[in-house]
Amino acid sequence: MGKFDQYFLMNIDDILEYTLVKLPEIGWDKASMQAKEIGDGNLNYVFRVWDAAGHSVIIKHAGVSLRISEDMKVSTDRNRIESEILQLEDKYAPGMVPKIYFYDTVMSACGMEDLSDHQLMRYALMKHETFPNFAEDISTFMVNTLLMTSDVVMEHQEKKNLVKSFISPELCKITEDLVLMEPYNDINGNNHVFEPNTEFVKRELYSDEALHLAVSKLKFKFMTDAQALMHGDLHTGSIFVKPDSTKVFDPEFATYAPMGYDIGNVVANLIFAYDNGLATGDAAFCNWCLKAIEEIMDLFIEKFNKKYDETVTEPMAKVKGFKEWYLEGILNDTAGYAGTELHRRTVGMANVKDVTTIEDVEKRAWVERLNILCGKEYILEQDKFRSGADFVAAVKRAEEAAK
Repeated sequence: MGKFDQYFLMNIDDILEYTLVKLPEIGWDKASMQAKEIGDGNLNYVFRVWDAAGHSVIIKHAGVSLRISEDMKVSTDRNRIESEILQLEDKYAPGMVPKIYFYDTVMSACGMEDLSDHQLMRYALMKHETFPNFAEDISTFMVNTLLMTSDVVMEHQEKKNLVKSFISPELCKITEDLVLMEPYNDINGNNHVFEPNTEFVKRELYSDEALHLAVSKLKFKFMTDAQALMHGDLHTGSIFVKPDSTKVFDPEFATYAPMGYDIGNVVANLIFAYDNGLATGDAAFCNWCLKAIEEIMDLFIEKFNKKYDETVTEPMAKVKGFKEWYLEGILNDTAGYAGTELHRRTVGMANVKDVTTIEDVEKRAWVERLNILCGKEYILEQDKFRSGADFVAAVKRAEEAAK
């Protein structure tokens, strides 16, 4: 029996040996090969392997529990799901995801394109760098990957087979609990609330029954509405960027759910970048963040309408007025899930460094209140948000109210 014929959690030395076994065709210079763990996520172990001859690859290896909690067990099948989804996304949005070289269902690992010439977007935004092509790129990615995997376009039996293939109950439960429940009641004691805002959180999140009802509807929609194959964790920590390129990766939370979940995540994470700029007084960067939100939403709507007309196959989706109704639902969901992302990353188990690294206590408390108030407006008044300007206006209202 070979060393890699039975699953175990690999270390650096194992990864070097494993890479030679899985990718011999690369022609590695064995004497100069090195590996380094580069992942900073909550789920997987990510290694970069390279040699002096200029060869490199990323090996992503799934553990059996969350890195942030040994008690939270998750299926290693997520690596297979992620690899297949990246290949599917590359079909619909060519060049916008890393290439997959292999995936291994025994070791729950995959080899993919090394994007070391890109930056992780969250860290780049924390340095207040801007990316002129991002709105164009991410709106194209979302329209192509979401609409093309929906019943509007995809043959229904094929779509149902994908639903069956890409379901991960354990990862869905993480979203259902950590995003769509616990920020509103801390029922499992997982929340991380910034102490100066303790009473504010109790009042605005834990005690608002109208908010709880609206979030309960969003939770059950996520659980029951298999609208499209969404990325499931589409934030700035799952995007690599450089000035002329955007690459989306890490779709391990992908499942069939409402399209607006992905779109709302992008909006919310640009607000976290805005928070950071606001706390440091960088007006130019703040303006870019708000402009990016506005452009992303307007471009999404424009491209969605065009792509819908070009690709729709379902006869009943061609009925007059259906497209408009369908898009309104997506925009409602986008606002709602942008709100839940703003809340869960502010008070939930997995906070964002854009905010937690703000050293000035008063300014951090201020932008966290901004997130909470903006998120509430998105959730409670979903039907108000029909353009990019609508989404931006809510940010500015919350900014003032949070003072």
